[in-house]
Amino acid sequence: MTDNYTKIVNDNLGKLYANLPDDLAARLPAERDGQAFTFTAFGRSCRITPDGITLDGETVPGVIGILLSLYALNASTEAPILEPLKAFKEFPDSAPYVGAFASHTEQILVPAVSKIRLKMDLIKQRLDGQAAPSATGGDFAFVVRPLPKIDLCYIFYEADEDFPPSVTCLYANNANRFMPMDGLADVGEYTSKTILSLI
Repeated sequence: MTDNYTKIVNDNLGKLYANLPDDLAARLPAERDGQAFTFTAFGRSCRITPDGITLDGETVPGVIGILLSLYALNASTEAPILEPLKAFKEFPDSAPYVGAFASHTEQILVPAVSKIRLKMDLIKQRLDGQAAPSATGGDFAFVVRPLPKIDLCYIFYEADEDFPPSVTCLYANNANRFMPMDGLADVGEYTSKTILSLI
C-alpha cells in the first residue's frame, strides 16, 4: 500500500517527467544517464528516475523524497548566490514556518554544540561544506550544501558564564529560488538531523 508521502513523490515525479526540461542535468546540476539523474543530497548519492528516488541505493523516507522531488521540479537555470546570507524569516511567505524552523533546525542542535565543534571537519567533508564568510561571527561557523544549489550557514555560540549555547542557521541569499518555502524549512531540519547523525 502506498502512503500519502509516496503518492506526493510519485505525483511530483509524474509532473517532472511529463514535461522534462532538456537541460535538467545542468539545472540541478546532476549527471544524466537516460532518464536518471544523480547528484549529492544531504551527503548521500541521490538518484531520481521516473520510478522513484533513492539515496545511496535505498528508497528514501517520505518527507525527504518529497523534498528531493520538489527540488527537481523547481530546478532553475539561475545560479546560487551565497551572500549576503539571509535568516529564514527574511524570505517572503516564510512566516507560517518560522517557529518550526527555529525548533527543528536550530534548537535541535543546541545540546550538541561542543560535539559539533569536534566533528566540524567531518561535517563539512560529508555535506560539501566550506568555511563560513569571514564576517559571520559566532564562536565557530561553517557553510554546508545539502542540495547542489542550496547552501546553509550554521553559526554556533558555545556556553559561557553568562549565556547558554545557541545556534543560528542562515540561508544562501537566493535559496528560495530553488525550493518552495515549506520545503526550504524542511531542508534546514533534515540538514540538522544529518549533522546530528554524523556526530
